[in-house]
Amino acid sequence: MASDLTFSKWLLAAVAAFTCTVQAQSLDALKADAATPGDVLTYGMGYNNQRYSPLKQINAKNASKLQPLWAYSLNNPQGQESQPIVHDGVMYVTTFNATIALDPLSGKQIWKQDIELPQDVFKYACCGILNRGAAIYDGKIYRTTLDSQVVALDAKTGKQVWKSKAADYKDGHAMTSAPLIAGGVVITGIAGGEYGTRGFIDGWDPATGKHLWKFFTTAAPGEKGGDTWPADTHAKGGAPTWLTGAYDPELDLVYWGTGNGGPWNAEARKGDNLYINSVLALRPKTGELVWHYQFSPNDLYDYDATEVGMLLDLKVDGKKRKVLAQANRNGFFYVLDRANGKLLAANPYVKVNWADRIDIASGRPVESEVTKRIRAGGDEMVWPSVVGGKNWTPMSWNPATGLAYANTLNMAWPYQLVKPEYKKGEWYLGVNFRGVVMPKGEPHGYLSAIDPLTGKSKWQMPWPGQPSMAGTLSTAGGLVLTGAATGEFMVVDAANGKKHYEFNTGSGIIGLPVTWEHKGRQYVTVLSGAGGVWGILGDERMAQTPAGGSVWTFGLK
Repeated sequence: MASDLTFSKWLLAAVAAFTCTVQAQSLDALKADAATPGDVLTYGMGYNNQRYSPLKQINAKNASKLQPLWAYSLNNPQGQESQPIVHDGVMYVTTFNATIALDPLSGKQIWKQDIELPQDVFKYACCGILNRGAAIYDGKIYRTTLDSQVVALDAKTGKQVWKSKAADYKDGHAMTSAPLIAGGVVITGIAGGEYGTRGFIDGWDPATGKHLWKFFTTAAPGEKGGDTWPADTHAKGGAPTWLTGAYDPELDLVYWGTGNGGPWNAEARKGDNLYINSVLALRPKTGELVWHYQFSPNDLYDYDATEVGMLLDLKVDGKKRKVLAQANRNGFFYVLDRANGKLLAANPYVKVNWADRIDIASGRPVESEVTKRIRAGGDEMVWPSVVGGKNWTPMSWNPATGLAYANTLNMAWPYQLVKPEYKKGEWYLGVNFRGVVMPKGEPHGYLSAIDPLTGKSKWQMPWPGQPSMAGTLSTAGGLVLTGAATGEFMVVDAANGKKHYEFNTGSGIIGLPVTWEHKGRQYVTVLSGAGGVWGILGDERMAQTPAGGSVWTFGLK
């Protein structure tokens, strides 16, 4: 009897040890994602979010010989912003209403799991009916849904393992971003900053879906930062968290960006309004805030900081620093020390007139006369526009050139405050919203190669007609890969912007290209499907670009 008990204890201990080893190996694989080009395991192609690949089989000399190898129809007319995940010979792609597993060499469907959504969810979701991707860990695929659910699926079968509710979508909350697995925790954000919601970040147990922690991104009275909100305005204060963060395993810090204040009319919430338009450095296991940096205190202009940026090792004033680099929607390119949030550089990378400069000592913007006149009730033209100097789609980094590659925007918008009125389930703005203004005789956007420390572009490739809202990918082959609003998948030279390859995918590209290899052969995959925020703003030129989602994979002949 005693020997049986001893054996049983030994067996249980062995199983537990094996399980921990498997999980640890999985966490190690996530940490190594940027250096293991056979798989794409994380949003950003590495915890550092650099979207850089060491692959160089496809390079400046042979990129013109690329060809499409397969295409898969998503049977979905909405905008496609998902980043594919590739692991162990399977590619995983998401849409707003399905999760799909594909054979990455042939495009053949392995499984497809549809999502049942409430019929009224679409009237609450801003901005666009879409999903931006999944996370993978411990044999499961994790994703979020428009009705604010976090779901875990079996990676082999697609069957649901668990589902947890993050919020009530009828309050204006939605979930569109890929989760982040950090420190063995599933971390998710929330959308809904235009609906008078209160933003937050959640931590979940990856095995069970148990809720582990919540960090509210608007500080309440009695909390640190609570005095930056008048009365109870924090309760409808926005600060959504609708894009995926980055993670530094050595510092054990997750970096997550927050969005606009609610309402847009900042005179209704006088004060800095912590933690709108900020980057937060959190402990992944507990959600503890270690430091924060606020880009646009008391923001008027919807200058989200949700696209958190990239973690770089960068030489600053002759000294190598661990930094976070972000091309903020407010038009300034920021470089922060990612250990403590200290501002190292902040320079305009597009036309800016809402602020004169960023004061390096205080880290605060010096508001211009334009902004002062608006606060006093004036009607002014503001640069950059509501879609920002760069919108949500991530940029990429090439350590060989020392440049960040981003699709930047050249637009203004007329801005005037009006009295805000809150109605549940409706936009809560408090401005006379009249869209954007595109300057005549100038490109409305560029693919830009930017020096993070100066904000200056080494080169710019103008986009004819519609600007690009696609992400970029950089490779050791000296290439930058991106897409056009009119559907062209494009490969350009990282050194000078020369175009090496172009192929029309049939609908606009607003997603995130990735590259990976199998048996020594390099492949590139991108989703096609026009829509997103540009589709909502409206552009009559897009009438010639049909809707329709698809997945495309390219390789050399």
